[in-house]
Amino acid sequence: MSVVSAPVATEQGLPPQERWRAMRVIILGLTLAVLDASIVNLALPDIARLLQSNAAESVWVVNAYQLATLVSLLPLSALGERLGYRRVYLAGMALFTVASIAAMLANSMAALIAARALQGLGASGVMAVNAALVRLIYPPAQLGRGMAINSMVVATSAMAGPTVAAAILSFASWHWLFVMNLPLGLLACWQGRRALPANPPASHAAARMSALDLVLNSAMFTLVFLGGAGLGAGAGQGGGAMAWALLGAGLLVGALHLWRQSRRTVPLVPVDLLRIPVFALSMASSVGAFCAQTLGFLSLPFLLLQVQGRSHLEAGLLITAWPLAIMLVAPLAGRLIGRYPDGLLGGIGMVVFSAGLLALSLMPQHPSMVDVVWRMALAGAGFALFQSPNNHTIVSSAPLHRSGAASGMLGTARLTGQTLGAVGLAAIFMLHPAHDGRAESLALALGAACALAAGVTSSLRVRGQRGRAPEVL
Repeated sequence: MSVVSAPVATEQGLPPQERWRAMRVIILGLTLAVLDASIVNLALPDIARLLQSNAAESVWVVNAYQLATLVSLLPLSALGERLGYRRVYLAGMALFTVASIAAMLANSMAALIAARALQGLGASGVMAVNAALVRLIYPPAQLGRGMAINSMVVATSAMAGPTVAAAILSFASWHWLFVMNLPLGLLACWQGRRALPANPPASHAAARMSALDLVLNSAMFTLVFLGGAGLGAGAGQGGGAMAWALLGAGLLVGALHLWRQSRRTVPLVPVDLLRIPVFALSMASSVGAFCAQTLGFLSLPFLLLQVQGRSHLEAGLLITAWPLAIMLVAPLAGRLIGRYPDGLLGGIGMVVFSAGLLALSLMPQHPSMVDVVWRMALAGAGFALFQSPNNHTIVSSAPLHRSGAASGMLGTARLTGQTLGAVGLAAIFMLHPAHDGRAESLALALGAACALAAGVTSSLRVRGQRGRAPEVL
């Protein structure tokens, strides 16, 4: 895409009017990317029936999107450091929009899965550089507000996916789930060309990418994803040997990949940033937090549906209290950033999150809706108080010329934590296969322990601010 009078970022970000114009594009693109990760879930049975496929194949309509996004996060963030975050964002948004047309017109399961993979690749272009662009848009003193907006948009979009899908499917076929991406995607591309800032002049080398690096990166994330997904899908049956083998192979490939990256000055996998104490502690906290969240998200449906005997509608409404609390607390967390240390806010947030998970694990056998809702809300509020300050530290503790790598690592931490959570739940269900409430309560208690560990790691950053990297243009 050609450059059309793009604003250039300075140390103080963009002027207020240009700042809000750019953030509208960021919010729109992020909403579409997150929304489409879950919008087809409700339509999978109809898709399988109409395209004459089975349920196992239809799951790949979701998996293809998620896997393509995760595999390409770090390469696209590195490409953003080389070519400019704005260009990668706009190219990703354009590909996402074109792929939505292909998904809308797909007449076979193979065509739909391929279109969804292209959609995921486009969404990765948006998400890989999203936080880096926010850092260019806001002055350092207000970056926390930008990260809080991001957290709120992600929570809102993730929660809205099933609701938007239900509204569309009530009067139209599944093809129409992708129609809204066309005008909104084109609007994001058009406004983004004029509103998104260009990178400051580069004074540092960008990450190198060899063909072998890309192959190892793809293999690492693919194997880990497939292993984690297999364990999560088979949690009720204790997982499978193939899933464990895939996960182990992914870890071996990852070890080789990280060894190669550690020998580079500017690596594709930013091991250079992991040498910054505050960054490393923030990543560890994020992994622990998402591990705890996954243990909660995967075990709660079993607890509400099979143990407590609630309907799908009732269970869905109860779980909604969690992301709703994130939406309400995220703006408050953004205002607190800068007034109090990020490590302190994150530590308090994880303690609250841990208390919410522990309260869920200790629920009475037949709790009322109020009993469930306040526990869900407590967990969501704690996670929101943690997420924005933690993301702020991950992005701001990296040198400015490595903002793209830091942005890509946000997704890496999420994947690692979610995979560990899925593995932990599978192990618990292997020990307690009967859904009598013991396994679910144990999983929630383990999630509380992981959250508490993340809180301890986060609190260590209060004394580790000296490890923070300086702002470098």
